[in-house]
Amino acid sequence: MSKKILLPLAQGFEEAEFIGVADVLRRAGELSGDLELLIASLDSELLVRGANGIYIKADRSLESVEGEEFDAIALPGGFEGMTNLKNNGTILNIIKKLHSDKKIVAAICASPIVLHAAGVLSEEFACYPGCEAGLGGQRVEKAVLVRDNVITAAGPAVAILFGLELVKVLCGEEIYKALYEGMLVPLSRA
Repeated sequence: MSKKILLPLAQGFEEAEFIGVADVLRRAGELSGDLELLIASLDSELLVRGANGIYIKADRSLESVEGEEFDAIALPGGFEGMTNLKNNGTILNIIKKLHSDKKIVAAICASPIVLHAAGVLSEEFACYPGCEAGLGGQRVEKAVLVRDNVITAAGPAVAILFGLELVKVLCGEEIYKALYEGMLVPLSRA
C-alpha cells in the first residue's frame, strides 16, 4: 500500500524549502512507486504566493483532504507561512493525530514552532536560528535532526537533505541512496 504525505501550502511559505522538499518527494514517488505527495492549500485558493513573491499551485484544498489518512506531514518554513500554518486548526489536528499514531511529523526553518503549537515538538530540534525562542526545548546546530517520529531541519539550504531524510524514513535506504547519489548531494559537501 502506497504511503501518503501531506505538504501544506500556506501563503508566505519559503519557496526554496517548499520546492526542495516537494521535488525530492515526487522523485521518490516516481522511483519507488510507493509514495504519494499531496500538496494542499489552506483554503480554496490553489495558487499560493510565497515569501519571495513566487506562486505555486496546490493539488487540492486542505478542506478537500480532511478525513484522508496520511503517513506523514512536512511543513515548509517562512515566517508568514509558519504563522498561517500555526493558526490553522485543521493542520494542528492532523499533526496531533499523526504524532499520536506514531507517524511522521516534520518541519523546517520556522515551522518547528507549529509542531510546538500542536504539542509534539521533541526536546531537541533543528530550526532556523532565533526561532527556538519560547519553545522550551533545545535547538541543535544540525542540518536535519530525527527524534523518534519527529523530523526537523534548519532552513533553506538544507531543504534537499530534509526531503531525503523523509524519503529514508518513508521509502527505505535503497530509494534514499539512489536519490542522494542521483541528485549529486555528495558534491555539495565538497
